[in-house]
Amino acid sequence: MSNVKSAKKKVSAFSTRKVDRAYYWMAVPAAIIFAIFLYVPFLQGVFYSFTNSQGYGDYKFIGLKNYFALFQDNRVGHAYLFTFAIAIVITVLVNIIAMFLAVALNGKIAFKNGFRAIFFIPYTLSVLVIGYVFKYIFMNPLPELGKALGIEWLSSSLLTNEQLAWIPIVFLAVWQSVAYSVLLYLAGLQTIDEEIYEAAAIDGVNSWQKFWKITFPLIGPFFTINLVISLKNALNTFDQVVALTEGGPNSSTETVTYLIWKGGLTGGEYAYQTANAVLFFVVLAVIAIVQLKISNSQEKI
Repeated sequence: MSNVKSAKKKVSAFSTRKVDRAYYWMAVPAAIIFAIFLYVPFLQGVFYSFTNSQGYGDYKFIGLKNYFALFQDNRVGHAYLFTFAIAIVITVLVNIIAMFLAVALNGKIAFKNGFRAIFFIPYTLSVLVIGYVFKYIFMNPLPELGKALGIEWLSSSLLTNEQLAWIPIVFLAVWQSVAYSVLLYLAGLQTIDEEIYEAAAIDGVNSWQKFWKITFPLIGPFFTINLVISLKNALNTFDQVVALTEGGPNSSTETVTYLIWKGGLTGGEYAYQTANAVLFFVVLAVIAIVQLKISNSQEKI
């Protein structure tokens, strides 16, 4: 009985404990700022997606016509297919390369910190600025190298090839995204106790078994985070397209985000592309939820 009474006293004391007002002074302003600059514009965008607004002047409420038109627009369909295709390629390459580099940089090598800084530099650079540098490389030196080596498909600029223009976009996206993923994987690797590896070495475990049976399962949460972040960033590929191809040639490299920007802000399709943006948001939200559930279920196994 005494234990029950003491437990009740603790519960009542906890329930009547006053919360420091400082927490509210920190949380409430942040919530207001988020609402003003994120939620309110988002709700306004959802509203405009049901109109024929051009971004200015009068407009009329047209219901779901914009959404029905999206599903009948071949250009929009191609943009979604292209976006998902390169997003999958970028996500796979980023995580494979980043994990390989992180394992290498976490080992006992000389100038470890120097190599980490070198690999992180691409993430600190502006995508547009570096994109124009890569555009020059793909337009001039690389074709010359292809001619010298007798490689036919490389002898002309990849940026002007409708079937191969996606390669420079993927290359630039992977080159810059790997840096951040390496940082996350390094953080995960440093949480693993070295004694586990020492015990595995005594049992005669080779390098591949050590990675697949010990390292990879233990950095599972970091792999999940990296997978979600890299896929989300890849699906929002925009700056690379602007700098390298501007959606060309023949609209073959238009991503969804680029199409929304180009059609909505410069093409007189404000409400139409706003509806496209809302649809894309729903698609991204569904993908993120499914991805997290699958990853979490695999981690429990």
